[in-house]
Amino acid sequence: MSDTRPSQLDLLARRQFQNYDEMYKVVDFLNKTLKERDLIFGLTKDKEGTMTISIYQT
Repeated sequence: MSDTRPSQLDLLARRQFQNYDEMYKVVDFLNKTLKERDLIFGLTKDKEGTMTISIYQT
């Protein structure tokens, strides 16, 4: 019998900081390196240029 629950992401942490143009490279590196530990990193940027990095566990 297989588990049919939808995968959920649990937010572990979120941090805002000033715009850093190459932050997406850091997030990509973290996702590729830590995916086997069930961690996912997200990055958003608002209209004012503030960036937010979020860390999720699957």
